[in-house]
Amino acid sequence: MKQLSTIIIACLCGLLALPTNAQTKAEKHGWHLTMQSYTFHTFPLTEALNKTQQLGIKYIEVFPGHKLGGKWGDKVFDFNLDKQTQKEILALAASKGIKIVGTGVYVAEKSEDWNKMFAFANSMGMKFISCEPALKDWDLVEQLAKKYNIKIAVHNHPKPSTYWNPDALLSAISTRSKLLGSCADVGHWRREGLNQIDCLKKLQGRINTLHFKDIMPKQEGVEWQHDVIWGTGILDVKGMLQELKRQNFKGYFSIEYEYNWENSVPDIKKCIEYFDKVTNEIL
Repeated sequence: MKQLSTIIIACLCGLLALPTNAQTKAEKHGWHLTMQSYTFHTFPLTEALNKTQQLGIKYIEVFPGHKLGGKWGDKVFDFNLDKQTQKEILALAASKGIKIVGTGVYVAEKSEDWNKMFAFANSMGMKFISCEPALKDWDLVEQLAKKYNIKIAVHNHPKPSTYWNPDALLSAISTRSKLLGSCADVGHWRREGLNQIDCLKKLQGRINTLHFKDIMPKQEGVEWQHDVIWGTGILDVKGMLQELKRQNFKGYFSIEYEYNWENSVPDIKKCIEYFDKVTNEIL
């Protein structure tokens, strides 16, 4: 009897040690934290996947040109990848509990490359392509988005990018398919002197994904307002999340942490903790 009790206790302890798939309040609401692999661009994609797993993030947006590393060496992530390598990369990510949901920020060298990019995204099971299409390519991009049912999320790099201001994006897509929308980089808006919450409001119904972050205040003699741990900068992270809740946004928040390049995992852990804290309060 004593031996049986010992076995039962051991089994119960084993069950408690198993990993859980319990969803956070944010995930239940349809908000998914995603890693933008550029955060780890000084490391190969194989290592970026390890760091993403370490952080407990289940999704990744891979930037075009990210070196694969491992047995693939200097081969890069783009639409030239052969089918076998695509399958192997998907399997590697899946083995770590990670799904590749998007790629970007993509800028087409020539119009016909859009066909290759959409075919690649479709083959890899992606949900979106974050990008900055040339104005002349919108008919083709819209046609391909509809064909593959893949969302286009237009990123707002700073000037002289065409889409630095949300007005420019709305002018290009307002009469087009709702598959076409914004990849809202809230940090770049503020760096360009725009109010990030006002920009989110303008784009209501057209926000497909976000490059989410918080940034430092402007400082004299310092040109670049670098990323900081969420909730410690000037972007009012809670206010942005409240606005997205008001809009009933559903989708991916890509963590693009552009600071402490060689050792950003501890900072990102704190960002995730703050996100969970705020979403638990407001959702």
